[in-house]
Amino acid sequence: MSNEARSATQDALLSATARILRPLVRVLLRNGVACNAVTEVIRRSFVGVAHEEFGLEGKAPTQARISVLTGLHRKEVSRLLKEQGSGMPLPEERRNRAASVLGAWLRDPEFHDENGHPRPLELSGEGSFADLCKRHSGDMKPGSIADELLAAGALEKEDGKLRMTSRGYVPGKDPVEILRILGTDTAELIETIDHNLRSDPQRRRYQSKVMYDNLPADCAEEFLRYSGARAQALLEDLDRWLSERDRGEQPSTGRSRVELGLGAFQIVNERSNEDPTTTTTELGEPADPSSDQG
Repeated sequence: MSNEARSATQDALLSATARILRPLVRVLLRNGVACNAVTEVIRRSFVGVAHEEFGLEGKAPTQARISVLTGLHRKEVSRLLKEQGSGMPLPEERRNRAASVLGAWLRDPEFHDENGHPRPLELSGEGSFADLCKRHSGDMKPGSIADELLAAGALEKEDGKLRMTSRGYVPGKDPVEILRILGTDTAELIETIDHNLRSDPQRRRYQSKVMYDNLPADCAEEFLRYSGARAQALLEDLDRWLSERDRGEQPSTGRSRVELGLGAFQIVNERSNEDPTTTTTELGEPADPSSDQG
């Protein structure tokens, strides 16, 4: 890559970083996180990634090489390497198990009514919520799963039974759990974009969106309902496909393991009439990293 091309790439990356940071900084400031704390996380991330992924000939990079790659002083690199492993994201077991139980309730006919819909379940006993959890969440306590889904608004108690009120799981009252999703889901999107930047066109992962930016404001609620229902139907279909192939609690038996999924989110940006923009639509094809798809 020529120096001119490298410079243009770096400028584009820094511009993208600034755009990513604006909504993130808004969340950080609202929750009392100061700039110096985030700077420390960034430094630790630079050193960690350089140490784990930028070795030469299969060997871990030296502190001198990490210093050159990251632009940090060797003493700073040494300090951060010694602290490596601290401040890493917490496990997401509770979120994953709760989502797994909700998905299984949608799929498993033993927990459906005569119309094929998820039926209200007793807390314990045969065919109960505890039975559902035992089959689909390993050793996680049914009470913990129920509490999580109740807090998220996915369930409600009615006549001593648990009734499903939402076909999707988004943590509701626990801000820590929601912020974990901020970390994992945003990171997964960036991982996909990074893969597409480095891959041949035929090997790129699907990454696309559709968005119009000159719509009447009163269309928003209708769009949220319509797009939410269509996206949920797709995710439920993919959930069935993936669950049929999932090894569950079974350990690996000589075959490699992969994590697969598809993410979806809605976009609502309020604009004034004094801010005219051009309507665009982006659909369908595997993403070209040079395009404005996200």
